[in-house]
Amino acid sequence: MPYTPELVHELNTLVRFNLETSQQGIKVHKTADPEVIAAVRRLHEKGLLTLVDGGYLTGLGRDAAEHAQAVLTILTSNATTAATTQKDFA
Repeated sequence: MPYTPELVHELNTLVRFNLETSQQGIKVHKTADPEVIAAVRRLHEKGLLTLVDGGYLTGLGRDAAEHAQAVLTILTSNATTAATTQKDFA
């Protein structure tokens, strides 16, 4: 199943969290883009965020954010680095 625009908005929300601390959350204001507001609500409904307008990551949310940020790092890294890493697993 490919990423839908809704999932991309959710992933973009998850990569905004600072994973260095659990004391920092996010707050999505009513004036934010409707897609962002909807993504945050869906993440809350899925149990990844503590509040409907953001808040903090839950345990599951932290796991998801770690994975989302790792995927982003891998996909935006230098192609030579990725090829070298792939050889190590071959």
